Amino acid sequence: MSSSQTSKGTAVITGASSGIGAVYAQRLAERGYDLLLVARDTDRLEALAAKLSTEWGISSEVLTADLTNQQDLARVEQRLSQDTAISLLLNNAGVAIGGEFLDSDIDYVQRMIALNVTAPTRLAYAAGNAFKSRRAGTLISVASVLSLVHERFNGAYNSTKSFVLTLTRSLEVSLQPHGVRVQAVLPGVTRTEIFDRAGDSLDNIPAHMIMEVHDLVDAALAGLDIGESVTIPSLEKVANWQAYDEARAALLPDLSLSQPASRYR
Repeated sequence: MSSSQTSKGTAVITGASSGIGAVYAQRLAERGYDLLLVARDTDRLEALAAKLSTEWGISSEVLTADLTNQQDLARVEQRLSQDTAISLLLNNAGVAIGGEFLDSDIDYVQRMIALNVTAPTRLAYAAGNAFKSRRAGTLISVASVLSLVHERFNGAYNSTKSFVLTLTRSLEVSLQPHGVRVQAVLPGVTRTEIFDRAGDSLDNIPAHMIMEVHDLVDAALAGLDIGESVTIPSLEKVANWQAYDEARAALLPDLSLSQPASRYR
């Protein structure tokens, strides 16, 4: 059991009512964090908060918010900026969309961008500055393996997750010198409600490609514990990620020069 004497501060979890967010809430409560659970579904949040408070002796608070609503988002930002007990932000809330981008409902795409891009950007800004000033804190952002995939699936969704990955890696450079831990988590296909909400079905995906949500979260937290800034839970050959990152870095010296490459002359 945790107690107030062993609390690690408050973890703010967006998208906490189900799936990845709910399992993170369970695991972080086990680790001794108090919780501030953020999502739209008040009933689910309150049930989870009560359960975790009883099981682990931690404080668990509910903040009902639609992060696509500017006023709701501002309330969460304000809490992150002003509550000095907050020591961790999990930027998890998000939605997906199936099919080809050009066949999508563009209004839905715009709402997806508000939730997947605008909200985590503003929350990371608020939390990042608060953690920087206190020289402590942890910022975790849930991206996707599709952040590395440019040519397949719905390009708008992939792009939102590429944004999250890029922003998180930039924040790592900014915040690490100030004692703040930063991690991007890149799930593959995970058994959550996000597929139903996107109008897709896991029935069409081979079973060996689908990870259970508790395995995903446990792997992500293990990655955090060993100091990974990017965690890809299903990636066995970490050398492949390192080679990818090194190849990307090798491009940098030639990306902006005074003369065109010889093949263009």
